[in-house]
Amino acid sequence: MPTLTTRKLPGRVERRAVTEGQLQPGATLQHRYQIVGVLGVGGMGSVYQARDLRFPSVTKLCAVKEMMNLVVDPHVRELTVQNFEREANILATLDHPAVPEIFDYFTENNRSYLVMEFVSGRSLHAILETTPGLLPEAQVLDWAIQVCDVLAYLHQRKPNPIVFRDLKPSNIMLDLHGRIRMIDFGIAKVFQPGERGTMIGTEGYSPPEQYRGEAGTTSDIYSLGATLHALLTKQDPRVEPPFSFAERPIRSINPDISPTFEAIVAKALSYNVDDRFPSGVEMAAALRVLVEQSGPAPAGSATFQTRTKQLANVYQINPDNVIPLWSFQCEDEIRSTPCVAQGKVLVGAYDNNLYAVDVTTGRFAWKHATKGGVASSPVVWKGLVVFGSEDGCLYAVQLDTGRRAWVFETEGSIYTSPRTDYEHVFFGSDDGRFYAVNLTAGRLAWRVPIGSRIRSSAAIVKDLIYFGSEDGTIHALAMDGSVKWRFAAKRAVTSSPAVADGLVVVGSQDWTVYAIDANTGWSAWRHRTRKPVISSPTIFKGTVLIGSADGNLYAVELESGQKRWSHEVPGQITSSPLVHHDAVYFGSIDHCVYSLELTKGVLRWRFRSQGPIPGSATAFQDLILVGSTDGNLYALPA
Repeated sequence: MPTLTTRKLPGRVERRAVTEGQLQPGATLQHRYQIVGVLGVGGMGSVYQARDLRFPSVTKLCAVKEMMNLVVDPHVRELTVQNFEREANILATLDHPAVPEIFDYFTENNRSYLVMEFVSGRSLHAILETTPGLLPEAQVLDWAIQVCDVLAYLHQRKPNPIVFRDLKPSNIMLDLHGRIRMIDFGIAKVFQPGERGTMIGTEGYSPPEQYRGEAGTTSDIYSLGATLHALLTKQDPRVEPPFSFAERPIRSINPDISPTFEAIVAKALSYNVDDRFPSGVEMAAALRVLVEQSGPAPAGSATFQTRTKQLANVYQINPDNVIPLWSFQCEDEIRSTPCVAQGKVLVGAYDNNLYAVDVTTGRFAWKHATKGGVASSPVVWKGLVVFGSEDGCLYAVQLDTGRRAWVFETEGSIYTSPRTDYEHVFFGSDDGRFYAVNLTAGRLAWRVPIGSRIRSSAAIVKDLIYFGSEDGTIHALAMDGSVKWRFAAKRAVTSSPAVADGLVVVGSQDWTVYAIDANTGWSAWRHRTRKPVISSPTIFKGTVLIGSADGNLYAVELESGQKRWSHEVPGQITSSPLVHHDAVYFGSIDHCVYSLELTKGVLRWRFRSQGPIPGSATAFQDLILVGSTDGNLYALPA
């Protein structure tokens, strides 16, 4: 990997500049600027504190930046002069409270000088170094919003944005009034789309594309994310492996930081440019929502609902600007659908655990261990959480404590999600049997041999149980386990049926969505897709919503099977769509969660995780809860 041209080692002030010829206190430039002292020394000169003698009755201080061009190479020498002149020209055009005002620019004795406003205060690096312990979230949050506002100003400059290119704690000052001031515009540059430049910046704080000389406005967003990560963790990114922030989550080092703030910083630090905030405007909007939080608000409270609606308003500006309200990380993939009960989100993971976390904050409540991965989605019945596992067992645990109430063993893995009715739980197993188990004691009521693996979860309507099996059969059983009817598809049915208006709707891996008469088992209609259908249908107000491995979410008429609309995404859709308010939500193997307008299928927003999303989402209040194979459970504003 190439090395950036500006590299400063931690714990060491870089003093490669020749101190000979350095201006001494009392020296005067242009018969006007009297040197008071040295503020800093760099590779090409010094920065002085000076007094403006044109104000004899008062002490008007200013900062004088000097460039001593000692470079022998003529090309590098010319580049150095150009950078210095660029800083002067850039600063002369800017008018923002956080940007130091430029007063003068001149050359004297073969040295160039830039005279600017003197900022009294300390850099964030100095504050970080001298503060015992970790900085409080509220303080860093205030600084972050102020920096975002400066970046928004720079990035919206006409006709071309200005990219700072070296954002880091040592280049951000906090003045005596608590206001953020940006210093050292030495490598800032007017951005020209498509233009390549030199590799410049500071290792650890610079994004991947800046190593290739391709800095843009989102490069400053990345550098701000790196700065915030350093401020919140006291970990210097210059001594860490490049681009390793995802391996060092903020809350693993500083658990007092809110999950939302962590998520905002993580989005800013996305490796891919398109996954970051597009500008300081959107990032500041997300941060301001966080400021309004005065601590955890009870789920369902006005404060909680207002917070989620505010976050939703943030990403309506930009469909890729979705910030989780919180996220919870398991130790392995999440493929199951979460459920919510009594303020807890319950979700299974492939780390062999069922987790319970607080729905408002995402904080851990308890977990229950099994001997296999948990892909089965849990169901809650009278204070019991019931779910299956790859170890072949159906578990019932206490909702409040996670303690085991009973366990029922089968002879195959259980991937189906249990369904409850009439004091019993109904589910299928890979052992080729469908079971009914008493919920109170965990005892077998009956079981029916199906002859093939069952990975389709049941739908129970009017005392009939509908489900599919891997041999391509769709079954209808009575409550005593007797067969009502069977319907044969051409390939496996892992989709879980939905029932409405006397029709059973289900997908098959033969590329078809079937509608079957719920009483007779006769075919009503078929809708063909371009690839297998694993997704389970959702029926809402006469419309069937279902995904396909062809990457389309289909909306078809329940009565006729005619397509109303479809929306295509880059990856397979195996999850079941969720309808909440006037929108539909679903996950895709392309790592994204999508929200579409229900009536027309137009994109509202998308959220990108770090792994495929085969499972389905659940709604609670104004939250969309969904798991990813990246191991995270996300709470997204609806």
